[in-house]
Amino acid sequence: MNDEEKIINDESGEVEMTFLDHLEELRWRIIYSLIGIVIGTIVAWIFIDFFIEQILLLPAKTSGLKLQNLKPFGQLFIYFQVAIIIGLILSFPNVVYQIWKFIAPALKQKEKKYIKWIVIFTTFCFLSGVIFAYYVMLPLTLKFAAQFGSSTIENNFSIDEYFSIILSVILGAGLVFELPMLSFFLSTIGLLTPKFMRKYRRHSIVGIMILSAILSPGTDPVSQLLLAIPLIILYEISILVSKIFQRKSA
Repeated sequence: MNDEEKIINDESGEVEMTFLDHLEELRWRIIYSLIGIVIGTIVAWIFIDFFIEQILLLPAKTSGLKLQNLKPFGQLFIYFQVAIIIGLILSFPNVVYQIWKFIAPALKQKEKKYIKWIVIFTTFCFLSGVIFAYYVMLPLTLKFAAQFGSSTIENNFSIDEYFSIILSVILGAGLVFELPMLSFFLSTIGLLTPKFMRKYRRHSIVGIMILSAILSPGTDPVSQLLLAIPLIILYEISILVSKIFQRKSA
């Protein structure tokens, strides 16, 4: 394949990439992402005692949960798992940056200059979900789990089940809080419009309330509202993000 067949210039003078070039670019972006995760995992392992004792076990202490290890080397495997998850969280901005750098060739020149702000806003949304899960969702969930059931039965939790709940709730909330960025992406490719989101706002609110009632650890309406309100706010922010993007495109 000669250079004329490999490289094609579009109307703006930019170089278009061939299919093989895209595969090579994807490979390097994955490698860069994995390198960031490995570095984040190493940093997490250096401070693993702090993350375990002062952060992840704190909800159990405040909720009155009694934890126990039932497997040989169970705590060792938990430490490795926590280090990898924290490494992923620490390297999240780099992962987002690599994703958007891969998508960048498909964007217009004026859209590429917003990549830095996209990475910052995406990271902010994810960390907001993590913080919300840690300070709101986890206390409700663990308190409900510790107090539910007969008083004659002692609720003891295995350490692996505890960390499974902790990490899944934290990561799940972080991903749910990416709703505004999902709105931005779908608006970018033309699958979502603010008019469509406003038209089905009432349906979405009803769906959010039903989802909150299912996911809420407590049966009281206060717990359900604590989960529903942030989701409704995120939906409104998503409408605003879609509107701003369409205005800029116009």
